Amino acid sequence: MLIQGFNTIFSWVSTGLLVFTIVAFVNAAIHREDAYRAADKHTKPFWLIILGIAAVVMGLFPILSILPLIGLVAAIVYMVDVRPALKEVSGRGPRRRGSSSDGPYGPFSR
Repeated sequence: MLIQGFNTIFSWVSTGLLVFTIVAFVNAAIHREDAYRAADKHTKPFWLIILGIAAVVMGLFPILSILPLIGLVAAIVYMVDVRPALKEVSGRGPRRRGSSSDGPYGPFSR
């Protein structure tokens, strides 16, 4: 009974990680090719191939083997490093603030 419960939890975690990788793949497909070059990250086809292989491997092998773990690391790197850089280059990321003398509606005037 304990093993059956562990297998159920394990399958939910595995499914969640597969969904996470698919979301990373779809996000990589949405961004334009020139945004990757502007952000100084690898090319769009590179990330699509890596994330696509990661999703396929996660779907085929159990998560405790080494290949799905490598794919998970690739998806995490994309979501934590590449995605924010692409959003910033595309103008959808956090805006940069001006100097320390700027107020909420622009610079303070004297």
